[in-house]
Amino acid sequence: MATRELTASRPLPLASVLVPVILVGLMALAFSVAIVRYIAGIGAISNLSDAYGWGLWISFDLLCGVALAAGAFVTATAVYIFGVERFRPILRPAILTGFLGYLMVVVALLVDLGRPERIWYMIIHWNVDSVMFEVGWCVMLYTGVLALEFSPMLWERLRLEPFRRIIEMLVIPLVILGTTLSTLHQSSLGSLFTIAPDQLHKLWYTPLLPLMFWLTAVAVGPAMVILESTISSRVFKRGLETDLVAALAKVIPVVLLAYLGVKIGELVATSELGLAFEGDLEGNLFLAEMIGGVIAPMVLFSLPAVRRSNGLLLLSALLVIGGVVMNRFDVSLVGLARPEGAGYFPSWMEFVITIGIVAGGVTAFWLVAKNLPLFGEHAHGEARG
Repeated sequence: MATRELTASRPLPLASVLVPVILVGLMALAFSVAIVRYIAGIGAISNLSDAYGWGLWISFDLLCGVALAAGAFVTATAVYIFGVERFRPILRPAILTGFLGYLMVVVALLVDLGRPERIWYMIIHWNVDSVMFEVGWCVMLYTGVLALEFSPMLWERLRLEPFRRIIEMLVIPLVILGTTLSTLHQSSLGSLFTIAPDQLHKLWYTPLLPLMFWLTAVAVGPAMVILESTISSRVFKRGLETDLVAALAKVIPVVLLAYLGVKIGELVATSELGLAFEGDLEGNLFLAEMIGGVIAPMVLFSLPAVRRSNGLLLLSALLVIGGVVMNRFDVSLVGLARPEGAGYFPSWMEFVITIGIVAGGVTAFWLVAKNLPLFGEHAHGEARG
């Protein structure tokens, strides 16, 4: 008894106390700013204007958020469609990351939309001529699919075995549906920018944008799994499945090479590759995106020594993630033509909203990991993808 009392009286590590306090504080601050937005309008908290109809919330929270959640459909496809069973232990965390990513996208949209209370109108008002109609439906349906694929963890925790068995029976159709929906809207986000050939800089405009958006999503999916696995292994003091994430990482250089070939080949075919070397902002950003976010990680992930090193795996994954984030910003913000003299930089309150949403996602992941069977091999073969 004395030993138990001594153990219980030990103070918690400082980080264990500070991190939750910081996360809650960030969420509370973001919630307060959101209240101002809903009362006083979007102009009260953002620097958006007629010249810049979208900014940080669309470029990062939506376009980057959807891409960075791609680990769910990539890992699920590997396990259930291609039968790579060795990836099963890292599937549940990948699904949770994807599910939370899509929920954060929806929350961000509720702040960005001029009439957020009408977000559900697309269900009854079908504007089939709009690219965003297809994106909206795919995101909505795929979020529902991810919720179902996540649910076995909850059913196990609540010991509701019949519900878990139902999902297990539906796992293959769910994964096929999820992969189809994810492929559709990942590429359709690229389609959105093909309707503006005269407004988007030639370094990024191409009719092949849907293919390029899909390829970068497939590349960044495994990179996000590596990032999540590395962080969670340290936070929850469990071993990192280095052999598994290293095996998953092998697909990244292949996809990046395909993307690089399509991108450079298209620029050569249209005689626009020279724009990258003119020394202006767009050209320099393009070179940084290609060298730092595509070529460097493609080479690194191709090296066995890199795949055997936890640190180098994480570094290479961060390069891929940074490259995709830069690409989405370049396409949706930097590369779009604006009226002369118009400028945009997010207000501090726009940053607060974004940081608060991310803090909410981190908190939700931590709560699930603490309370549900998230990690490791599982006895059941139910939907975990």
